[in-house]
Amino acid sequence: MTYDYDVVIVGGGHNALVAAAYCGRSGKSVLVLERLSQVGGAAVSAEAFPGVDARLSRYSYLVSLLPPRIIDELGLHLTLARRTVSSYTPDPATDGRTGLLVAVDDAERTASSFAAIGAADDARQFELFSDHCRVLTESLWPTLMEPLATRSEARGRVVASGGDRAADVWDALIEQPVGAVIERTHQNDLVRGVLLTDALIGTFAGAHDEDLEQNRCFLYHLIGQGDGRWDVPVGGMGAVSGELALAARREGADIRTDAEVVAVTADGRVRFLDGDDRVENSVTGRWVLSGVSTPTLDALLDASGFERTTHRDGPGGHPREGSQVKVNLMLTRLPKLKDPTVRPEEAFAGTFHINESWSQLEEARQQALAGSIPSPLPCEIYCHTLTDPSILSEELRASGAHTLTVFGLHVPDHLLDGMDEGDARAALTRAVLESLDSVLAEPIEDVIMRDPSGALCVETKTTKDLDRILGLPKGNIFHGGLDWPFLEDDEPRETPAQRWGVATGHERILLCGSGARRGGAVSGLGGHNAAMAVIEADAAAAGT
Repeated sequence: MTYDYDVVIVGGGHNALVAAAYCGRSGKSVLVLERLSQVGGAAVSAEAFPGVDARLSRYSYLVSLLPPRIIDELGLHLTLARRTVSSYTPDPATDGRTGLLVAVDDAERTASSFAAIGAADDARQFELFSDHCRVLTESLWPTLMEPLATRSEARGRVVASGGDRAADVWDALIEQPVGAVIERTHQNDLVRGVLLTDALIGTFAGAHDEDLEQNRCFLYHLIGQGDGRWDVPVGGMGAVSGELALAARREGADIRTDAEVVAVTADGRVRFLDGDDRVENSVTGRWVLSGVSTPTLDALLDASGFERTTHRDGPGGHPREGSQVKVNLMLTRLPKLKDPTVRPEEAFAGTFHINESWSQLEEARQQALAGSIPSPLPCEIYCHTLTDPSILSEELRASGAHTLTVFGLHVPDHLLDGMDEGDARAALTRAVLESLDSVLAEPIEDVIMRDPSGALCVETKTTKDLDRILGLPKGNIFHGGLDWPFLEDDEPRETPAQRWGVATGHERILLCGSGARRGGAVSGLGGHNAAMAVIEADAAAAGT
């Protein structure tokens, strides 16, 4: 069979662009086909509010898992800025009049904040817990750009490098529900909740779930760079994808937008509808890399009469559902806080947790299990403009304007089933704004900017929106359940695709997106690892 390209990539998200750049860099001909009018997938910036000169990170918003090696090897001109505060959390026990501030480089300020909420005994435990987590993450972080280790090999690596407590750390965070170790080591309800949130973001899990989905989510939120920091992409998420697209084109990749793939065959034929006139075309590739979700890939194989690939399902064989709502806000200024000891510029400089104590998180989950949108809704808030005001026009910067991104937890996709999309969006917007109001000294609506038409600058993205706009089934931001970044001891690793965690049920079709073994978040890992599998397989076939 004669092939048009060495590699055809379905989807143009940030992982697909990484794969295209690496494959092109190795001398392969590459075609990227993206359904939307711009590449980047969820890692894009946009003027969310007409007439308001601000380019917001519309979906994904922070960067932790993108390795510096990818930035260096692909020559990306990208700045990731550190935040000065890790988090601030108003204490519901005092109606938000006190709160927990965790500073990045000010241990004394952090300790006094623990004392202020009556959790002085937890301050040292919190620090020890972070140190113990790093025993795990610093050992595993370098493996994410290597062929997969087995569970035994990964544990051996952690134990060998982590000292006397390493085996206990592995067991507490990998083998047992993470809720058990949080409860055992910390007493304060608020402190427990702050720790647990990293295990729940984007999932509908409980602290003690036996399937350990919460543990895998927790690990991926802490493993980035080895220390778990989450940085601000200067210029917004569009700067990340823009640099990756430039790198892919620089390496010779052909990137086509408005090209919707409608069918894929196991032998490398890809059919797509091209341009505004939707003309059907087809191309062939020796390799097909899938940057779309695995359920979407299954549908593309179905359309060609081929067997589905293998992917991770949730309970009952259904794709795991997303469990979040995201709200973008444009503010005239930062809102006032009930806590007089913390300035808004400090509180919003890191992750601002609201209604996320241990008991509140579980109560919200129980409400969702009973079929209701939680009230109060647990939320996490991020202010891009305190770290990087470049996404605002000079006029907006001078006026004191800021952006807020609110990420609501425990909103499983099925809660919205049967609801009108507009009604669902309005209900979730209300839940988010009410949750904000519960911890602020003034109504949030008083500081929300209005666009030139008089409309409030509020943009809400539900799981249904992510499904419809980005093709994420059930709005799952991870394309499905997260996997451990290692293989089980009895899993096969004979082929390059298996070793790199990108295999499907078809030899010539590989995963390169968030559905890959070490996918999830803005990392480029799925794209890098798929490219490495292709390069390795081609080298073996050529006898080099």
